[in-house]
Order: sequence, then C-alpha cells, then structure tokens
Amino acid sequence: MALRMSTLFLRTLREDPSDAEVPSHRLLVRGGYVRRAAPGIFSWLPLGWLVYRNVERIVREEMDRAGFQEVHFPALLPREPYEATSRWTEYGDTLFRLRDRRNADYLLGPTHEELFTLLVKDLYSSYRDLPLSLYQIQTKYRDEARPRAGVLRGREFVMKDSYSFDIDDAGLDRSYEAHRAAYLRTFDRLGLSYEIVDAMSGAMGGSASEEFLAPTPVGEDSFVRCTTCGYAANAEAVQIAPAKPVDATAVPAAHVEDTPDTPTIATLVDLLNSREDLARDDRPWAAADTLKNVVVTLRHPDGTTESLAVGVPGDRDVDLKRLEAAVTPAEVEPFTDDDFAARPQLAKGYIGPGALGAEHGIRFLLDPRISDGTRWVTGADVHGRHVVDLVVGRDFTADGTIDVADIRDGDPCPSCDGTLTLARGIEIGHIFKLGRRYAEALDLTVQDEAGGQITVTMGSYGIGVTRAVAAIAEQTHDDAGLCWPRSVTPVDIHVVATGKDDTPFDAAEAVIGELEDAGLSVLYDDRRVSAGVKFNDADLLGAPTIVVLGRGLQRGVAEIKDRATGDRTDIDLAEVATYLTDLVRAG
Repeated sequence: MALRMSTLFLRTLREDPSDAEVPSHRLLVRGGYVRRAAPGIFSWLPLGWLVYRNVERIVREEMDRAGFQEVHFPALLPREPYEATSRWTEYGDTLFRLRDRRNADYLLGPTHEELFTLLVKDLYSSYRDLPLSLYQIQTKYRDEARPRAGVLRGREFVMKDSYSFDIDDAGLDRSYEAHRAAYLRTFDRLGLSYEIVDAMSGAMGGSASEEFLAPTPVGEDSFVRCTTCGYAANAEAVQIAPAKPVDATAVPAAHVEDTPDTPTIATLVDLLNSREDLARDDRPWAAADTLKNVVVTLRHPDGTTESLAVGVPGDRDVDLKRLEAAVTPAEVEPFTDDDFAARPQLAKGYIGPGALGAEHGIRFLLDPRISDGTRWVTGADVHGRHVVDLVVGRDFTADGTIDVADIRDGDPCPSCDGTLTLARGIEIGHIFKLGRRYAEALDLTVQDEAGGQITVTMGSYGIGVTRAVAAIAEQTHDDAGLCWPRSVTPVDIHVVATGKDDTPFDAAEAVIGELEDAGLSVLYDDRRVSAGVKFNDADLLGAPTIVVLGRGLQRGVAEIKDRATGDRTDIDLAEVATYLTDLVRAG
C-alpha cells in the first residue's frame, strides 16, 4: 500500500533545527526522518525507519552471505565480565553504569567483546568447532561528553559487531580477509564512497587495524593519502619517521635572553631575526626552530592523574585526537590556572625543558622530529625570557618521544618518498585483529589436536548502522534536500499530483495501483496544497524518482524527475508504470 502524505506521520520543516551542525542532521530532522528525544538520543520516524531498515537489511545480507551467524545479546549487561577485562574502569565516564534493586552493578553495553567470548567459551571446547564468526545488530550506549552532529555521534546508536574465533594467527588472517571482503560488498551496495585507512584499535585493543571512512568535509576523522604509493591512514595512526641525530658542535652555548612583547611564536621569531646578536649564521630563524611545550593532565581510569608535557616544533600544534589515541585509556584534560598555581616552576607561556621531566613530577615527551643535536629556542621558565641555542642531548633530555603533532598537507609519506594530502571522513566501519586479549582474560581455550589446551585468537569487526544512514545523507544531499541512493531509499517512487480538480489525483491513483502490482513502494503526495509546497517537499525527502502528474496530463504524459541529477523526462501516461518498473529494477 502506498504511503499517503495526507495520513503519513510526517511533518516537514522549513527552518533548520537550532542545534544542527551538519547537513545530515539538518535534513534528517527537516525531512521528518528523525526527532531529537534528548541530547544524543533520537527517535526514528516512519520514513527514517524505512531507510534504517534498508541499511540494516543490506548489512545483514552480506554478513549472512559471508557465512557469519547472527546472534543477539542483551543491551543491559553485568559488571563481572567487564571487570575481568579491566574495561569497567578503562571506559571511564563514557560507560553508562547502573544498579538494580539488589544493588548489583550493570552497564549499558558500549560493545560486546566480553559477551561473545563467554558465549563461545560456554558452548565450544574443541579445535574442531573453529573457525567461527558470529555477529549481531544491536543498540549500543556511550555517554558522549559532547553528543553532536545528529545520529553521527550520539549516546545511543546501532552497530553491527562481529567476532571471529580461530585456533591460530593464520586462521585469524583468513577470517579478517573474509570480513574485509564482506565490508567492501556492503559499502558498495549502500552506495557509499569510502577510503580504507590504517587505524588504531583504541579501547578494544588489538592490531592490524583498518577503518572504512566515508569522505566528507564534515567528518570527525582526519585521514591522509599519499600522492605516490597509495598509503592511507587515519591521522591518529600516522607515524612519522624519527629524525636522525645531527652534529651540534658548531652551535653556541645556550643563553637566556630577554624577549619582551613576544606573546606569539610569530612575534618571537620576528624578534630573533631583528637582533643581530641573536641571528643565525646559516639562515633566518623560523617558527619550526622554536620548541613549544604543551602541558596537560592525564586522568587514568582508576581516578589517578598525571601531568604530561609534550614538546613540538613551534610551527605545529598538539593534535588532541592523536594525543588521546596515544594515551588511551587515559583521558586528556587541559592544564588549568589551578594546575599552574600548584606548580610555580611553570611560567605559563614560557615553559622550557628545565622545569619538566620525571624529576619535576611532569613526564616530558618530545615529537620525533626533535632529535639529538637539533637547535632550539624555547621558554626559559621565566616570564618575558627565552633560552636560545638550546641543543637536545647536550643541554637537555626528555623522558621519551610521542608522535602527536598535527599532520598537514604536504607532509612526507611514512611509506615512500611521496607527500601526504589531508582529508576528512566519517568512520563507517572498523576491522581489527584482537588477538588473545579477551580470550586470555576470560579463559577461552579449546583442546588442540594433541589434547592440550590453546587460547583462541579473535578478530573484531564493526559497522555503524545508524551512522551509515547519516553518512549516506552527507555524501548524497544537495542544496534542496536529501538524495537517497536506490538501495536505501524509503520508497522507490514519489508521486506528486498537482492541480485544483480531481483529474491528476485520479490519474495518480491509477498509476500507483500499477506500481504496487509491480511490487514497487510508493510515497503519494495526495494533499490539497500548492504545487510549490509539494515540489519542495519532494526534493527535501529525496526519493530517487519523482513522478509529477499535473499540466502534462493535457498532453497525455507524466513528468519523471531524477532527484540526483535533476533531469526531467516526459513519458506517455500509459507507459509510466512499465517505464518506472524497469527503471527501479535496473537499479
């Protein structure tokens, strides 16, 4: 039966919602696909639920096609398994924790590695039972500190998560490739453009991690591509080659200088180059010759805190997402005025290596570009003063290195002699090799051929189902509204009848009957409102094919509009149903 807009539970909006930051959020709300229930929590309305179910169907079909078996776990989970893997504390404040009337601890599942592992442990005990791949499509919960971008980053969301179980690493490699191939088919069918990039595993742990990113300017993730070799990686996972040591025998001894009125790196560099007594012999000073020391607080899952200083060249910034990925499961917090007051040796804006390091209670890590023998200008730990000609290894050392400076267009490729280009994308899938972390923590073993016990090797594979809906909207919308690919559209055909008499409405009923007989789904705008309102709503709602029955009926034709291209074609009314059926079945 056709969905009729006169009775459909739908209200389109002319104005953008005030909290919408990205096009998908704006258009899904305006088009009546979703409604906000609370920060980061959305209700799915009829048209939105149809799109969601189409995405879910494609995901499920490809998982089943690959031979993976579907299960379904509860969303409300006991504390004990997560305690055994340390994730009850490692997840920190992002975990929804609650207690029942008997004061027992539970959580709302953010991910289900523990439950999958325990299920297999409960039922399987022999190497003959493996390999095995199980999956579920389930609602997940994470207490995001800043839920935003609509269904792209919410507190409640739906994921397809699957896990492979093998007796050895060779088996894991095969399972990993099987999932990778299934993901390629899934995202191709969803009509998504995507990049596969090296990634980090985050709180789940593991190795051999790859993300599937849907490129879009509003994506939360930055990623790089090499212009020469095809290397691609999430910016969090890029590892630059450490700089080689250099000879510093000709560098003058370090000296502290008054540097008034230099609140920025640029003003400091200008001062250095304007004074003959501070000028370099080889070239002018540059921002990359200054050492910027950024101090943060790390809050560990057990509640303890640690001060960390990161030294980067002055032409770079510390990328907080890269830093968070490098120190996970700890959380990164900015240094506050109270923190500075508690450490008077730190002169805000003039922090130098002399006040940093384990001996001062502040772990000090350097960017890999800062190698032994390199020459720097940095804070002298006194307001209005800098130390010049400070040499790494000669004048100071750090507690180690950390690669968390921002990655930029034109940076050298870590894999070849090429350069990197920077882009943004939405994470729609993630696959990685968990190894034996969860199997060891939860004692998942099976008997091998010799009668001994071996620990099972696992892989983890996720697809953001609700997130995929928003990613498709981001990649396919235009200025007028949504433009759904035929594979996920809520309806095959949007029929619009326009006119003051019954003629176009009667013609629409006849066409819709033929379309329904052919098995096509139809959204019918049968409202007695202006043609302009109907056309605007049709563009906003985004069905791939729009049929207009109006003035063309005087010539015996219906107007067919391709929503994505805007192309219009007149088709004889008697042939409309056949034409549309062939169009839809052709994909």
